Amino acid sequence: MKDMAGIPGYSFTKMRLITKGLSGDKKFYLETEDRQRFLARISECLEYERKKTAYELLMKVSKIRIPAPTPVGFGYCEDKSKIYTLLSWVDGEDAQRVLPRFSQEKQYRLGIEAGRILRELHDNSLMECNEDWQFRYFSVIEPRLEAYRKEGIPFEGSDQILDYLKTNKHLLANRPQTLHHGDFHLGNMVIDKNARLSVIDWDTADFENIGDPWYEFNRIGVENPAFATGQIDGYFENDIPDMFWRLFAFYLAGSAITSIVWAKYFAPDCMEEIIKLNTDIVRWYDGMKNTIPAWYIKSVWPRTEE
Repeated sequence: MKDMAGIPGYSFTKMRLITKGLSGDKKFYLETEDRQRFLARISECLEYERKKTAYELLMKVSKIRIPAPTPVGFGYCEDKSKIYTLLSWVDGEDAQRVLPRFSQEKQYRLGIEAGRILRELHDNSLMECNEDWQFRYFSVIEPRLEAYRKEGIPFEGSDQILDYLKTNKHLLANRPQTLHHGDFHLGNMVIDKNARLSVIDWDTADFENIGDPWYEFNRIGVENPAFATGQIDGYFENDIPDMFWRLFAFYLAGSAITSIVWAKYFAPDCMEEIIKLNTDIVRWYDGMKNTIPAWYIKSVWPRTEE
């Protein structure tokens, strides 16, 4: 626990190591004598600029007042060997673990809550960018698509995905750009004892956390279709534009197929799961001919509380 002694200006009476998550950080639950509670992330000094960017993102998010950790402090630990990020503690259980306990209607309502949180973030963070989103997106994704064409693993429907991406590139032109969470899915949400959602882990710097707001749906958790349906309905207040469905299919398919070469070199144990996701996408969209995925539940539940 000696990492914790290096956070300047604090003395902690309780410390607990948190092992959940794939980050290389050391994460701790901390408590002071006067019962203030925090989350600390301890990182290598080489991560300074990236962690500073993530901290500055949360500073902006805190002004929007959505349910998320509050940034408290960032900098070098006292011995200068590490850096720390100190955030307020957010109560709740892992949403992925809690959600299956609820009825389908309650899962849908929680999805609506998630969608409204995401919309609040985007509506209050429109950004002026020097480069068009279409250029920014393809400067990152096109090399990955080319890598797939050269050394990816073919699957039934892979040509249909590639054709869809090629045919619909124009949809990305002149898109608005806002702040991103960067990894908006159930694994980065917690549900408290009152069944309220909070969004945690604002640490993924995908596209420097700025881009088309609808790109954030590429992480949606379709293994819980009631929640996923609610997230979309809540974001759009049940008035979903056709353009969203077309771009949603684009971002979902683009992220999935470009993950194959990544998995080949960095996560071969995930390859079977990623290939399945790609074949599922082809099936959901009927060979990329439909724009609304098959798992989307068209008839919604009443909006009154249980």
